Amino acid sequence: QVQLVESGGGLVQAGGSLRLSCAASGSTFSRYTMGWFRQAPGKEREFVAAVTWNGGTIDYANSVKGRFTISRDNAKNAVYLQMNSLKPEDTAVYYCASSTLFQSQYPSQYRYWGQGTQVTVSS
Repeated sequence: QVQLVESGGGLVQAGGSLRLSCAASGSTFSRYTMGWFRQAPGKEREFVAAVTWNGGTIDYANSVKGRFTISRDNAKNAVYLQMNSLKPEDTAVYYCASSTLFQSQYPSQYRYWGQGTQVTVSS
């Protein structure tokens, strides 16, 4: 079992930056692919970024490429999402999640989820 807790969300102006953190409990954290997803009101949850267990493979949604950076620190059981050049359309609740698959963009393939952290970008 893995428990995930996100933090770092908030209100920021367009063009600003935020860094989200996800703290994981459980000794098997380093075995999981970790992903970030987001869900805006009235929309489906969508993939943002993912990183494999050793950081060797990283994947981004086209909408955030060049602006967001995912990273992980297995020694600290943590995964991060650095978000730069934020846009109003990035406003959503952001979730971290873990998967036993090597790489996936599908929410259904992630087993454990955090409670989410709100990111609001004002124009």
